[in-house]
Amino acid sequence: MPPTLTEYERERQANIEKNRALLQELKLEDGPSSLGFVSINPPKGKSKASTRDGGAKPVQPKKAAGKKRKSMGGRSNKDEDDDDDDDSEEEVIIRRMPTRRGRKSAIDPNETPAQRAKREKEEEARAAREEQERLDALELAKKASQPRHHDLEFAEILEQDKSDDEDAKNKHRAALMLELGGLCNDVYPRARAEGERVKATEKERMKKEMAKMKVVARAKVTQDRVYSMAYHPEKTKDILFFGDKHGQLGIWDARAPSDEPDDDDDEEAAKTKEDGKYWRLQPHWPATSKSSISGVKFDPVDAHSVYTSAYDCTIRRTSFTTGISKEIFAFEEFLISAFDFTQNGHELWISDTKGGVTHLDMRQDRHDAQRFQLSTKEKIGCVSLNPVDNWSLLASCNDRTLKIWDTRKLMSMPAQERDEDAVDRSSALVEPYEVDHDDVTEWMKDKNDGKPATLRGSWTHGFSVSSAYWDPSGTRILSTCYDDHLRVWDLPRKYLLPDEPLKSFRPAVSLNHDCQTGRWLTVFKAQWSQNPDVYPYFSVGDMKHSLKIISADGDMMADLKDKSKITAVQAVTATHPRVIGRAASGNASGRCVLWSVDD
Repeated sequence: MPPTLTEYERERQANIEKNRALLQELKLEDGPSSLGFVSINPPKGKSKASTRDGGAKPVQPKKAAGKKRKSMGGRSNKDEDDDDDDDSEEEVIIRRMPTRRGRKSAIDPNETPAQRAKREKEEEARAAREEQERLDALELAKKASQPRHHDLEFAEILEQDKSDDEDAKNKHRAALMLELGGLCNDVYPRARAEGERVKATEKERMKKEMAKMKVVARAKVTQDRVYSMAYHPEKTKDILFFGDKHGQLGIWDARAPSDEPDDDDDEEAAKTKEDGKYWRLQPHWPATSKSSISGVKFDPVDAHSVYTSAYDCTIRRTSFTTGISKEIFAFEEFLISAFDFTQNGHELWISDTKGGVTHLDMRQDRHDAQRFQLSTKEKIGCVSLNPVDNWSLLASCNDRTLKIWDTRKLMSMPAQERDEDAVDRSSALVEPYEVDHDDVTEWMKDKNDGKPATLRGSWTHGFSVSSAYWDPSGTRILSTCYDDHLRVWDLPRKYLLPDEPLKSFRPAVSLNHDCQTGRWLTVFKAQWSQNPDVYPYFSVGDMKHSLKIISADGDMMADLKDKSKITAVQAVTATHPRVIGRAASGNASGRCVLWSVDD
């Protein structure tokens, strides 16, 4: 043996020689073939060495089944789901964490017991440190994925270009504050007095005006799918607010001079040109589909404030004058699907995906809110409060019903007792007083004190009812349903005044309309114009990429389309609350369109 070998290597070599001599004695020197086993030859073109050195690829993880599926244009059961999309289009990355074994350095075979003890102590300390770092990272990730309940300044939630310096960011923020602060404080026009209606002769004049409407501005206002929107009542501008799938609030001044230079010779640039100016805020968190903005509404007495509800279980008020987004309400477990104001702007009625409706008086402690379980388990996707009487509440539900509830009767119901000492009034999360479904049902069986009139009327649709709204006069109802119909009810005030259930609650108008938006489009929700000084009409998106404007009696006022500029379904729509001939829409990519008469 070579004299340079260590004692360990000499001992190892001696063992090899002994084993070889034993195999020769047993006549097994050829290995497994000596026992009759057949060797498996490697595939042609690949040597044993190449296979051993990495020629054979490891098994690759399969993509999760069903994560990306093609929409069939509708839902098999025709019922609306909870819109809790998991971001199925996002790539799933499987990351292999380094192991201690993989990081082990070679151990000196000649180390002393003292050296070994020192090494093991260092390894334990390193392992403990790495474990703590891992736990800290998990805690940070957990906090980053939870809703934010504190007040948020524009500097914190305004999307900024990362390449901009601090001066550029300050100018961007100042431009937004200047834009919003300069808006008029004219609120949405008030509903008309009882029984007062605009004559039908006005409709023909409006029809001629709307025939001139065309696309006048386009921009990608939000990064993701538009879920909701509101049109500011400012007459001199077109200021639009869009809520998207990932909790972002886009603000678009559609007619403002664009920052992009005009290039009349470049047709491709003209097609993708961003019109107007827009800003993006992130009031709801995390920036995932868990924070989709389900509703956007302006304060009915202060048009310098906008309210947003989202699937992060919160409602926030964003003030244009202070530049602060403040949380108004937060559930612990109920996803908020919609909300509506009383006319004084102090009270909210809030619907959730578990079949409940909650009353919140913002002048009181949020923990005094009261929740009524109006459906056994089905989502209530929309609520609308009558703007004239302020107590007739519409609730549209996945159980296929549209119901009118008397909120005065609801508020007189006794709530379940709760341990007041256990209520943490300093907590942002609210556990309201509860009135369960059985209590509501038993209450209405009592014939005394007009309790049966708690439920004024109910109409069962063919499938899920996506939305239902009162018009500005408080005498008409508009519903959108997955049975491919839009329906209009005509309810003069005299029918709602008696303290009893309606004798008849049938729609006066029923229109065929394709409502099969599928999984990848926002659900259609036909919207009334909030202008009470004109003949009532509403807007709705269409699967053929148009925006339809329809009168209350079902007459088509305008079918707006432009194949050269519009190539996607305009799912979310709104009309200007004070000016005829202005409408806006948004699609699944966050691109928004302003339609108006030719100036």
